[in-house]
Amino acid sequence: MANTGQTQVTRAAEDQRFMGQAIALAEQAAAAGEVPVGALLVKHGEVVAQGANRPRGSHDPTAHAEMVALRAAGWALGAYRLPGTTLYVTLEPCPMCLGAMIHARIGRLVYGADDPKTGACGGAMHLHEHPSHNHDLSITGGVEAARCGSLLRAFFQSRRG
Repeated sequence: MANTGQTQVTRAAEDQRFMGQAIALAEQAAAAGEVPVGALLVKHGEVVAQGANRPRGSHDPTAHAEMVALRAAGWALGAYRLPGTTLYVTLEPCPMCLGAMIHARIGRLVYGADDPKTGACGGAMHLHEHPSHNHDLSITGGVEAARCGSLLRAFFQSRRG
């Protein structure tokens, strides 16, 4: 029988490691003048795809970090369904991104900072719990939340002058 305590410790360490990589992507987005959000998609412990926010630079309102990573994963895996994957993102996803995750059948979502204005996983709404969805998405929030939130606050403070 597996040691559940050990499994939880291993998962927590893996979540922190991958969130650290997502934070590095968020920092790249900030350096490019974009809202600092980074995302990466992992399958069987390997990074399949990654994305950083780029709606401003690409003139694409759908170019959120999560969407960029999902598109790249679809191409990399040759499929639009992505079961058995985990998406790490530095900010609680918006309704558009969460809808895409549900449609893609992402197995698990791990996010950093809560988004009380547009977050779809409890920050502003609980979209993931809507009974019409035909896929249950496992969600873990608050991983490296302080680091993720600090990056966002610093970005917006620098914009306000």
